[in-house]
Amino acid sequence: MTNSLSPDQSLIDEAIGKFCADFGDEYWLARDTDGKYPEEFVASITAGGWLGIAMPEAHGGFGLGITEAALMMRRIAQSGGGFAAASSVHINIFGPHPIVKFGSDEQQARMLPPLIRGDDRTCFGVTEPNAGLDTGAIETRAEWDGSHYVVYGQKHWTSVAQRANKIMLLARTAPRDASEKGTDGLSLFYTDLDRAHVEIHEIAKMGRKSVDSNALFIDGLKIPREDMIGEEGQGFRCILQGLNPERILIGVEAIGLGRAALAKATQYARERHVFGRPIGQNQSIQHPLAEAWAELEAANLMLFKAAHLYDAGEPCGAEANAGKFLAADAAHKACERAVLTLGGMGYAREFHVERYLRECYIARIAPVSREMILNFIAEQVLELPRSY
Repeated sequence: MTNSLSPDQSLIDEAIGKFCADFGDEYWLARDTDGKYPEEFVASITAGGWLGIAMPEAHGGFGLGITEAALMMRRIAQSGGGFAAASSVHINIFGPHPIVKFGSDEQQARMLPPLIRGDDRTCFGVTEPNAGLDTGAIETRAEWDGSHYVVYGQKHWTSVAQRANKIMLLARTAPRDASEKGTDGLSLFYTDLDRAHVEIHEIAKMGRKSVDSNALFIDGLKIPREDMIGEEGQGFRCILQGLNPERILIGVEAIGLGRAALAKATQYARERHVFGRPIGQNQSIQHPLAEAWAELEAANLMLFKAAHLYDAGEPCGAEANAGKFLAADAAHKACERAVLTLGGMGYAREFHVERYLRECYIARIAPVSREMILNFIAEQVLELPRSY
């Protein structure tokens, strides 16, 4: 894919690389240690206008596609910031997509420019503790009281809620048993994250310490009708528009992280001498790293095929899911082999690859599990009977 970039796409890749060069390994190691949100990095990306890379030009964005957004996110992760860097801006790239696709002209004009400028920060409230990947089972409800929707419920694994002032929220506006499909009766809102009615508790986790993940407890959050995106009861169809881009972006972020790990491993293998020779001269070191490179590049091609299809308005569900599946496994292999190549130093935090290994599990778990991807491909591509 690198050799197929247009001149403009190459410029994007180079420009993002220059932004990231100001935030090296020591910056991200410090954020992994102290857990501070990478405000300086986010401010730099925001000042360049990059949060609007895939948003309409009419509202201050660049009006580019998911292909260009994927180039940006791959480069951010590859810089050494990994998922900590990528996740600090990730939500702005795919999260507002339902507004672009289904929002009214008034909503787009009101909601998008503050996101692009960085004046507003949003989080994504879909996952729930008792539903997981079964979106139709979510229990958070939004009840119309005559003037507002009033929301009660819980959300789980909501990233960046500690700093967000807005939330993209999926809630049930009709009982599940009132519809033929469990995903009917869900409505989508983009509204104020009013802390008077939302308790936010951070979840301690194994990696990406500087970008918070949270449990939200919602009690009486009032939402005006004009903050509903799309039609009432059609919220699941709205968020579907963002699922394939999200899979593509998570996938390319995994590719970037895997490339960063591979770069650390190969550098060490060239420089580390044991028994009078560089360890990289040994095939037992060479072959695992070469295999990791091949798998990363193959996954990268599938993901950019998916991005190309999406930007062309073509179906890309199989490619986006397969690409995310392959990238997550390839990144995990690259990160694990980087740790093993460095040996004892791979276990030391100052050499960074142990941080990469901890973060790479994100792509294997979120936003959809490996098993659900295989279920999707088996049913939708291979036309096998539904298994669940």
